Amino acid sequence: MPHHGLGPIRFASYLALAWLGLVVYGSLHPFAGWRDTGVSPFAFLEGGWPRYWTVFDLAANIAVYLPLGFFLGLALSRLRGRFTGMALATLLAGAISFGLESVQTWLPSRVPSNLDLACNTLGGLLGALWAQAVGPRVLLRITALEHKLIAPVPHAELGLTLLGLWLLVPLSPETLLFGAGDLRQMFALTGAVPFAAESFVMIEASITAFNVLAVGLIVRMLCARLAIAYLITPLFLLLCLVVATLSAAILVSPLDALAWLTPGAQLGLTVGTAILLIAMALPATPRLMIAALALMAGTVLVNLAPPNPYSAAALAAWRQGHFLNFNGLTRLIATLWPFLTLPFLMLSARRH
Repeated sequence: MPHHGLGPIRFASYLALAWLGLVVYGSLHPFAGWRDTGVSPFAFLEGGWPRYWTVFDLAANIAVYLPLGFFLGLALSRLRGRFTGMALATLLAGAISFGLESVQTWLPSRVPSNLDLACNTLGGLLGALWAQAVGPRVLLRITALEHKLIAPVPHAELGLTLLGLWLLVPLSPETLLFGAGDLRQMFALTGAVPFAAESFVMIEASITAFNVLAVGLIVRMLCARLAIAYLITPLFLLLCLVVATLSAAILVSPLDALAWLTPGAQLGLTVGTAILLIAMALPATPRLMIAALALMAGTVLVNLAPPNPYSAAALAAWRQGHFLNFNGLTRLIATLWPFLTLPFLMLSARRH
């Protein structure tokens, strides 16, 4: 298959890596309290049937590994032998589960289980079988779509994966709208700028505008034609706002569904969208430079911003439920996203 920006096999590989990251996070969270209990990390293999289990737990363990098996199956589908890719994908999924279950031995908040290992491996097998059944059709459709929609830019498949991860950023209702790259919680730092209503509105507006501009220009870069970009880019940004609205309504309260639509966010969306519509028509190199600068500026500002007045209330309401692990995951992705995306922009610059 000729190279055209998006390689279906490579895209499946990036999706497999992204899903693997989510699986590792979910399996080892909260990454704290590590200790040696003197138990062999492989002792769980000889354990009996768990005392406490539910059908939901079994189904969840299968469901989590099914996409991993599917993506691995697609990524390995070009190997020689009709069933080589499927078999290797299943073995990899089982090996990953075995490794994570073994590591859980040192986490007191986790209980390794041979039943979990069996369900995870079954999920990987079902995903690999699914890829074996529909893989050729999926790859053909992706190839057809890439020629119609995707620009022949380097590492386009990585860009699409990053945009998929970006959709998880608005799922944290306690963060500023599109406020990605905040390192302060990770390093126990505080805001450098004291809170003041007027300055907070401008900082929030700037963070929103910079990220709208950066993300919008990345979408534009991946679109084959300007006409397609003027359709897809606003739709993608609108999808991000829908995600923010639904997450606040479901995870906090229906009354707080539009709590993210603050005066600062409104101003940032307006200004960022206006600049984006003009910048989208620029040549590729200026667009790439503007996207990188906007991404860096938004990341710097979000680390200088004072605490979000809505943050404490939203976070408290959310963490009263069962979404603590999910909250940590979305915050981690929001924190790392700019630092993963900037190298992608630098790699893409080699073409221009």
